[in-house]
Amino acid sequence: MPAPDTPAPALPGCSDCELRALCLPAGLSRHTLARLASIVAAPRPVPRGQALFRTGQPLRSLYAVRSGSFKTCLGHAPAHHQVTGFPMAGDLLGLDGIGSAHHSVDAIALAPSQVCAIPYLQLAELAHESRELQRQLHRSLSREIVRDHGVMRMLGGMRADERLAAFLLDLTRQLQARGRPAAPLVLRMTRAELGSHLGLKLETVSRSFSRLQDDGLLAVRQRRIRILDAEGLARLAGGAAA
Repeated sequence: MPAPDTPAPALPGCSDCELRALCLPAGLSRHTLARLASIVAAPRPVPRGQALFRTGQPLRSLYAVRSGSFKTCLGHAPAHHQVTGFPMAGDLLGLDGIGSAHHSVDAIALAPSQVCAIPYLQLAELAHESRELQRQLHRSLSREIVRDHGVMRMLGGMRADERLAAFLLDLTRQLQARGRPAAPLVLRMTRAELGSHLGLKLETVSRSFSRLQDDGLLAVRQRRIRILDAEGLARLAGGAAA
């Protein structure tokens, strides 16, 4: 298996990736895309439960998620474990490390996954020469800020059922944007991990699922969730689907 940060010129790289419209290469010219593809490492597997990077490690690469899903979290000890997000295929991991040159979160695979490593120093040099790549990096950073604001809104002013409804609607939108089936939703995270992300206790998450099912909004079967009333769920989430 090739080293994570070793470019693989023989591979098509970004040029034939079906996720490139969602990833860093979105909107790049053919010339810039070819130059970016030349520094991207061969896709490598990340087994379920394995850390892609840990808090405090130096930033060496950004990682485009090609398949699978991850959780990002603060703190190693269970008592201080805070899940900050659930990146999936098409997302870019590692942006947290740009400011300090060290990662500020752990990134752990929730399912067998594949990532493409983009060596950061080479990417920065290429971005210095390409305004369009600079703009795309700025867009990626902006999306992270918007996501953080969304989480702050959930944690600051929404009740438990509203938080869960907003999360499920947002997950549905993300899957649809990637052309992936969103019915039923298959949650890769545990309810404890979901609760950590939403600022809720495990018992509260379970009760919220039960209430939404009793109200006819969801059908819940372990980690498989079917949305029965999207409009009702959106009303509960306070217009989160708008």
